[in-house]
Amino acid sequence: MPAEPKLKLTPSERRASVALAGLFACRMLGLFLLLPVFAIAARGLPGGDDPMRVGLALGIYGLTQAFMQIPFGLASDRYGRRPVVIAGLLLFVGGSVVCALADDVFWITIGRAIQGAGAISAAVTAWLADATRDEVRTRAMAMVGASIGLSFALSLVLAPLLVGWWGLAGLFWTIACLGVASLAVAAYIVPVVPRTAARSMKEARPGEVLAHKDLLRLNFGVFVLHCIQVALFVVVPTLLAQSGGLSTESLWKVYLPIILVSFVLMVPVIFVAERHRAHRGALRGAVAGLVMVCALLPLASLSFYPLAVVMTAFFVMFNVLEALQPSLVSRVAPAQYKGLALGFYNTAQAAGLFCGGALGGWLASSMSANAVFIGAALLSAVWLAVTWALKPLT
Repeated sequence: MPAEPKLKLTPSERRASVALAGLFACRMLGLFLLLPVFAIAARGLPGGDDPMRVGLALGIYGLTQAFMQIPFGLASDRYGRRPVVIAGLLLFVGGSVVCALADDVFWITIGRAIQGAGAISAAVTAWLADATRDEVRTRAMAMVGASIGLSFALSLVLAPLLVGWWGLAGLFWTIACLGVASLAVAAYIVPVVPRTAARSMKEARPGEVLAHKDLLRLNFGVFVLHCIQVALFVVVPTLLAQSGGLSTESLWKVYLPIILVSFVLMVPVIFVAERHRAHRGALRGAVAGLVMVCALLPLASLSFYPLAVVMTAFFVMFNVLEALQPSLVSRVAPAQYKGLALGFYNTAQAAGLFCGGALGGWLASSMSANAVFIGAALLSAVWLAVTWALKPLT
């Protein structure tokens, strides 16, 4: 049998995919910019020396996201994607302004909650599904996934520089500007999709999606991944700065080589997984690697270079898992479940962001940084056990 010709994105599909991936990246950059520096930069504010309050400020964004993802997704089905996405971005910009004007950690926490209330991930994902054919949709979704990974990489390099130049308030004004740029993309660049072409998430019942065991396993996975990510960044920036004798604005010198090396090492893993359809094996291997990395962190954190090496390994695992899991959701979910399945997946991700900030802050304040690392290792070990039961792809 001759191989089927590869389908290409049409100009309209390419425009929609690139625009929505950029919109996603801007919004996620607004979340990620705080992670590398907030634990250090917040020390100059009232309440900034309490890891619990710092963790809550980092994680509250995820809590309001988790509550609002499904309502925003359903509203986009009823009222259209564009107006709902614009409304969510207005909340994001408003919350960023509150944070920029805040003079203590409490008001930053309020602003972060307002930012998170603009939970547009499910609506943007549904918009992308509306704008693309079934045959090329996975490729378009991969563009969004790659944009999230790229935004995280950029945040690690840009955040220390921005704080060094303009302080924490300047960082939040930058985030607000990113929100305004996203508004322009949503209002003027993403092409209009006729309502008759839209695929509604109402086709599947929530109970049917929640009863799908493999989707539940993947939702648990993204929850754990982002929980660990935020928990580690409650303590790791301070440890890197202290052990390396670095200021906040110099941390980019550590993050840049870590990110570059981790991306180089991640690419072959994704390539092999795609080529040989070894997604399940790659997922298991990456989660097992995450267990090892978190278990090594208590020892590695005693000095600078071992900590930098282990954090490089962490980002290799993180990037592999961040790329694999959305692809697996789109492959595992039956056709009539895809929109709603991605809505639940985004909700689980947001819940992980909140729990990571709260858990990391509580463990660091009541015990130590090592307690955060041990907790992350135990949580990833549970994830490995859950992942082992994932069925082979057909």
